[in-house]
Amino acid sequence: MKLYNKNIIVSALVFMSFSILCSCQKQLDINHSPNNPALDLGSPQIVFPGAVLATAAKTGGDLAILGGLWSEYYTQSAVASQYRSLVQYNIQSPNFNSSYTVLMSSGLKNYQYVIDKAKTSEDWNYYLMATVMKAYTTEVLVDLYDQIPYSESLLGQSNLHPKFDDGHTIYLNLLASLDTALAKNLNAPTSTNPGSSDLIFGGKMSNWIAFANTLKLKMYLRMVNKYPSDAENGIKALYATSPSFLTVDAALTGFADQDSKRNPMYEQNIKQLNTPDNLRACKSFVSWLQQNSDPRITPFFGKPNITTVNAGDDNSATAGASTAATFVEHYNDPVEFISAAESYFLQAEANLRYSVGATDVVSYNKGVTQAFSELGLDATSFIALGGAYMYPITGSMADKLQAIITQKWAECAYGCHGIEAYFEKNRTGYPKTSLVYSDNIAYIPGQIVVSKSSVLAAGQLPKRLVFPYVEIQSNPNAPALVPITTPVWWGN
Repeated sequence: MKLYNKNIIVSALVFMSFSILCSCQKQLDINHSPNNPALDLGSPQIVFPGAVLATAAKTGGDLAILGGLWSEYYTQSAVASQYRSLVQYNIQSPNFNSSYTVLMSSGLKNYQYVIDKAKTSEDWNYYLMATVMKAYTTEVLVDLYDQIPYSESLLGQSNLHPKFDDGHTIYLNLLASLDTALAKNLNAPTSTNPGSSDLIFGGKMSNWIAFANTLKLKMYLRMVNKYPSDAENGIKALYATSPSFLTVDAALTGFADQDSKRNPMYEQNIKQLNTPDNLRACKSFVSWLQQNSDPRITPFFGKPNITTVNAGDDNSATAGASTAATFVEHYNDPVEFISAAESYFLQAEANLRYSVGATDVVSYNKGVTQAFSELGLDATSFIALGGAYMYPITGSMADKLQAIITQKWAECAYGCHGIEAYFEKNRTGYPKTSLVYSDNIAYIPGQIVVSKSSVLAAGQLPKRLVFPYVEIQSNPNAPALVPITTPVWWGN
């Protein structure tokens, strides 16, 4: 069977992202599009890349913008208002219906189709690939909403009102599914080479194994606050298998500077809005880069000496609000699911907490080195003795964890991956939350501040999204709305 051309797939990705962004009332499902075959006419080779595109369109588009704003890499410009409600934390139930619908319908539904088909034919390559991407996509939804319809959500007409499952139960199910997939014989004669239909690794299954292990590690670390025994036992059992972890990015690349073939965040934020001025350099992030003479400021914001905006201070009368540097985006930026740098930082935290694998300093240094390298920079002097990012070997566990997560925060500004930094802030508390606003002389560079235009109670930051209106309206099993200041199941 002929596989999709990668340019066609990228075009479909961006179309998916934009058609949803422009009309919150439309619920896109690629299975009902006249340009896509019905599932009963499809195959894993055709359906799997479409599902990957659904995940990338939203995690690398709407959610990347949200995560970047709430992680305070950038903030709303004074000369535009596209994201004003986001920096105000004024999130209503309908706001992210499109992201939810696409990830559920065009993502999870299609991954499950591939899993079922691959299981029947014993094509364990596709079985593993779809299981990993289903777990990744589900994890993003759970981390955003705390609870989602899961165990009954893919039953179609047989259950139109699926129950909501709690996040911890879903995580345990996903981890078990990854173990099952990893135990399959990928060398079986029934397993086919996915080749170009694998948009992430081009059919290199060793990378999928590493992706699965790295995702397991991330999910276990999410449990450290509320389920410490699950986290410790799971990570120690994982390391007992001598697992491989990602040393390359699990990312979607191959974008082109043509209409509907660009990176989804670039296309949404710059091309479709017809301005590069929406996202301005936020003092929270830039002050930290400047304090450390970090050369990453140039690829992120164009030059080292720039004007910034305090988070949520988009009043045009404020000095610098309309002239601050814009966040640099490129049409060919990757959409990262888990980067190699993030993989090393996850390992560093596991090394630190449980004395498994390499030492925490080794993994940390690899993470910082990789984070600089992806921007064409050299971190050697920064991690050396006396360097700005030297690992605090003699510090407390809190000092070491803060160093690891702060560097992960800085790395996640790259690759449309800001949503991950937002999750980690909610899990670990790092970067710390400032006691003062960033225009105060006592402000410490790199700390997160409460947005000046916040609609929340004093001192509050968002911890989740509101349950989506599309479920509340149609599903009587949807839970009552929960304030966005309430942590999700793994949060502090």
